[in-house]
Amino acid sequence: MRVVELENVSFAYGGTLVLDNITFAVNKGDLLGMIGPNGAGKTTLFSCMLGLLGGYSGTIRIFGEDIKKNGKVFSRIGYIPQRKAIDQDFPATVEEIVSLGIAGPRKEKSDRERIAGALETVGLSEVGDRRIGELSGGQQQRVLIAKAVVNDPELLILDEPATGIDLETQNRFYALLKKLNQESKITIIWSSHDLDAVSKLASIVACINRSMFFHGQTREFFENPDLLKAYSEASMQAHMHLHDHHPR
Repeated sequence: MRVVELENVSFAYGGTLVLDNITFAVNKGDLLGMIGPNGAGKTTLFSCMLGLLGGYSGTIRIFGEDIKKNGKVFSRIGYIPQRKAIDQDFPATVEEIVSLGIAGPRKEKSDRERIAGALETVGLSEVGDRRIGELSGGQQQRVLIAKAVVNDPELLILDEPATGIDLETQNRFYALLKKLNQESKITIIWSSHDLDAVSKLASIVACINRSMFFHGQTREFFENPDLLKAYSEASMQAHMHLHDHHPR
């Protein structure tokens, strides 16, 4: 079953084409790793898919529905945006942060049960009443995942969620992603610059650099030296381009 379908999606910021004719599909149960150099358009693509940017051309269908015609599908999606520093003095507790992800009543579970279940899923049951600022960076990131899964989403979209956390925490985080995908049966789209993690975790890879550079089985991408070489050259060019435009 198709969970996400994009057909010829393009998007421009002020005349500059950021996404050029992107077409791909995500099937139920996929763990799709999305890779691409800085400035490739990954965050813009997610923003279009989540209904945060409406000015795209082409069609985006989620759970079979055109998102421009039926916004109800968004309640079935959990989203973790790019990691930003959490204000350490922010007065909210872990449980309060997680509760912000609850949308709409569910008869079978109370809000309290849903929060407890989400914290158990991410291994943070003991810290529910602590202030978010008292937790480590990795724990804070897991709180954001709990907030994203508290509604039992069928699709989870994560935008470079492991940036800036230490290696051990990253490994725990990746194990959690695998668990959500395999045990909770959540379809996942996850963007990352960590090619090693993508090669180990993702079942499918989508590589974009404004247009779709590759979409297919993870093995096909990582076992093809020509594709890897082209990808690393594009990444280097994007890196140089970025520094050319940002004088220190």
